[in-house]
Amino acid sequence: MMNKIKSILPLTILLVMLAAGNAPASEGHHAANVKNTQNAIVIAGFGTTVPSAVKSIINIYDRVKMAYPETEVRITFTSNIIRSVWKKRQKDEAHWLQMGIPRHILYVKNIISTIGDLREEGYRNIIVQPTHMFFMEQSHDLSSYVQALASIHTMKAKWRPFDHLVMGRPALGMPGDLYDYHEDMAKAVKTLAADVALAKKENAMLVYMGHGNEHWSTGIYAETQKKMREVYPEVKTFIGTVEGSPGLEDLLGHIAYGKTGKIILKPFMIVAGDHATNDMAGPEPDSWISILVKEGYDVQPVLHGLGENNDFADIFVAHIKDAANQHGIMLK
Repeated sequence: MMNKIKSILPLTILLVMLAAGNAPASEGHHAANVKNTQNAIVIAGFGTTVPSAVKSIINIYDRVKMAYPETEVRITFTSNIIRSVWKKRQKDEAHWLQMGIPRHILYVKNIISTIGDLREEGYRNIIVQPTHMFFMEQSHDLSSYVQALASIHTMKAKWRPFDHLVMGRPALGMPGDLYDYHEDMAKAVKTLAADVALAKKENAMLVYMGHGNEHWSTGIYAETQKKMREVYPEVKTFIGTVEGSPGLEDLLGHIAYGKTGKIILKPFMIVAGDHATNDMAGPEPDSWISILVKEGYDVQPVLHGLGENNDFADIFVAHIKDAANQHGIMLK
């Protein structure tokens, strides 16, 4: 009798395993097998307190929504200081809404709260798309948040909070061999043709102010400047930074050989925010425009962030698509 039981037991175990394999997936980690898993996109940027600069962020948001109309899209600001300013402005809600500030900007949240809200609402696949120029300090820190939340492993797989929580790459790309940042940079340069056309029309040099970083040096600005001159040899392009190197003082000696006394001055940033309105085009004696005018140049400032450029904004749409394809996330 015991031998018969032993012979039947393996068959019984096998049947149970097959039945379990054909059973509906439990609600949670493997829910994608039985229903459409909810997907979301988080557009993450440093943010801005300048009302006129918000349109760059909203334009990127609108371009993403246009590309993926059936996908939930949220905005988050990573700067604690900027969010604190908007939080104070919430007390005068009617004023800011009447100014055209969208409610989701006025009540913008941090990255943890934004992802937490999405998870609470049932979204299990989330792509965080940074609206940064290149992978420097801001993208590094954002990536740390994303990786930390994505690394949560519960004892039971079905209680794991996310199926996929991933991050796209900035506008000019990032280090690594999966995506060649030289190709990303070249695509970004192609979107700047209108800036070059304006400079050519005015017989002017094109000088961009990038943000830069005092803690994380990178040659991406010099590489982009070189690429601009290769693609648009008819205009002398210079790219400096408000923080770190190369600063305006590094550019002045080179600008002197530009063979024209006119300059189109424009932010090499997603938004024309505080840096653009003050450090670049402000009335203070240490602003870029004040220094350049003192040097004898005729300077025309252009206070429009790159996010207002539809072609440039679509770079982030493309990077979202790459992240989705890489991780098998179906966006609609």
